[in-house]
Amino acid sequence: MSRRTTTGSGSGVAGVHPAWWLAATVIAGLVFAGAARYGGAFAPGVAGLPDAGPLTAVGLPVVRLVRDVIGAVTIGLLITAAFLLPGEQRTVGPAAYRLLRRSAWLAGGWSLGAALESVLTVSDLLGLPVWRLSPRSLVSFTISIGQGQALALQAVLAAAVAIGAAVTISRFAVAWAAVVSAVALLPPAFTGHAAGAGNHQIAVTSLALHVLGVSIWLGTLVALVQVRPRRLWPDVAERFSRLALACWVMVAVSGLANAWVRLGDWDQLWRSSYGVLVAIKVAAFALLGLVGARHRNRTLPLLRAAAPAAFVRLVGVEIALFGTAVAIAAALSRTPPPVPEDPVQPDVVTSLIGFAMPGPLTVARMVGQPLPDLFFLTAVSVGLVAYLAGVRRLHRDGHRWPWQRTISWVAGMVVLGAVTNLGVARYAYVLFSVHMIEHMVASMVVPILLVGGAPITLALRALRRGSSPGVRGPREWLLAILHSRYLRTVAHPVVALAIYVVGLYGLYFSPLMAFLMRSHVGHLVMTVHFVLSGYLLFWTIIGIDPGRRRLAPPLLILVMFAAAAFHAFFGVALMQSQTVIAEEWFGLVHPDWAPSLLDDQGVGAGIAWAFGEIPAAVVLGILVVRWIRADEREQRRLDRAADRSEASGAEDDLARYNAFLRAVNQQAEAKQNGR
Repeated sequence: MSRRTTTGSGSGVAGVHPAWWLAATVIAGLVFAGAARYGGAFAPGVAGLPDAGPLTAVGLPVVRLVRDVIGAVTIGLLITAAFLLPGEQRTVGPAAYRLLRRSAWLAGGWSLGAALESVLTVSDLLGLPVWRLSPRSLVSFTISIGQGQALALQAVLAAAVAIGAAVTISRFAVAWAAVVSAVALLPPAFTGHAAGAGNHQIAVTSLALHVLGVSIWLGTLVALVQVRPRRLWPDVAERFSRLALACWVMVAVSGLANAWVRLGDWDQLWRSSYGVLVAIKVAAFALLGLVGARHRNRTLPLLRAAAPAAFVRLVGVEIALFGTAVAIAAALSRTPPPVPEDPVQPDVVTSLIGFAMPGPLTVARMVGQPLPDLFFLTAVSVGLVAYLAGVRRLHRDGHRWPWQRTISWVAGMVVLGAVTNLGVARYAYVLFSVHMIEHMVASMVVPILLVGGAPITLALRALRRGSSPGVRGPREWLLAILHSRYLRTVAHPVVALAIYVVGLYGLYFSPLMAFLMRSHVGHLVMTVHFVLSGYLLFWTIIGIDPGRRRLAPPLLILVMFAAAAFHAFFGVALMQSQTVIAEEWFGLVHPDWAPSLLDDQGVGAGIAWAFGEIPAAVVLGILVVRWIRADEREQRRLDRAADRSEASGAEDDLARYNAFLRAVNQQAEAKQNGR
């Protein structure tokens, strides 16, 4: 291979010949056209209905495909620049800088693509050519329609990423840009087939995980072949390989879950065009997994042996396969899911919450009628596996880890999984009182148990130091976060208390709750906020992990008393309120067998008022015990110092302090006698 091909100078990107990119583009285009035509994306309009014309019919799926690919490449470049390439202390290195500036241009194109797709979508919905659309219709679509709001939000976030990537070189800022770009990927996905499918708890989350996994995998693959100089390839490729494996697992699990929700029955895999496309997509990703395995087993050793030709060929094949899979996914977005032969018209409640109205409330149904939520199932599974893996690594290295902490963490994760996946989660959608039970458990019981597990201390002890100089691994990023100015600010107990209280009162005494309850995403946001705000508060008060602001026990007791007082006042205010909270939502989904909205709200208020007493008492008990033990340790230290002073004949701090007091007393007596 010539120097022109291997070093990336001249034609090609980082050693990948332009023919690979041309082949990948042609294959992706052909597959997309064939799959979209097979799925009915280019089918002629229905006779008698307005037709937007060929520009919209062809342009809309093409623009959507280009937007998806640009978004994936943008996040891949940012992730590679922030996490896979070496940097210089707080700034990115030269190789990461080049990718960062490219991501700025791509993010700008991503934002424009989302805006253009919004215009074409309005044209498709109204059946009018683009040049006949009025500004009023575009504004109305952006403000009032969920799909328009999602595209507008993506355009704004992508524009923010473009600006940030163009002006910053901070590693923290680049990491934040990567996070924002990952968030920007998701809004349009929430308004597709999954948003209208049954079982929102699996459909929406699985689609979000699927889109995120595919985008990160494809984007980092494209970023990998743009890395220069070539000497960075072996280390970056090894880190990319681990990331790609995690993405493959996420894509496989989420894809199967999402296909199950949309198809309804597995026989639709071969009985419907949508199912056939799903089967082809699954096969493509299975082939990608095999390519990834070969990549890890064969290419990485060859790459470290300075033989990049095999790696370049493998990357080219993987890019072509990925283009095929993404093209099929874009075609699927234009293909209607199969309709059951005996469709049942859903009622209003089923269309809103994704499942039928549950029966009268009983303890057995709150436990025995689970409502699986893929987001929290994933979070709990990852949390348990990661924590137990850390404990196992410590024991394997000969270090002890208190079993009480392990029990506390496992219990917290189990309780979180129970309250978000059992029947209590089902009833929390339709009853304010049960929603309050879920809130209290998620914001008080779960955080206290998780804080007792000391996960940060475990991570710092179990994680290995990064092997590559200049590259921040998980341990280095964790240390950087612990020493960041942001964490020092929010980790102050008073600030943590303010976040907890503002979130509590702001949610229930404003229209925010009604807005969030309208979608599964809003429900996720609420529950995640409950857990995180509660964790932050109790971490600052009773946590033992490093990074929090340390205050004396008496001050922490005052903060806890303030938290209990705010919580109790919230319950009393809610009990005295004659205004129904989130009536726009609970009025639509209120069961016939339940008490009135105001009576149910009163029950929820009583739960909020009474529930906070037990966790507050537990936390106060922990603080008092720690205060006593701290005094005992200080007294033992003083006693040991006095013993050492008596044995050595030298004065210690206590002796000098006593001598000072005697001198002050003698001076006071002398002045008194002089009078």
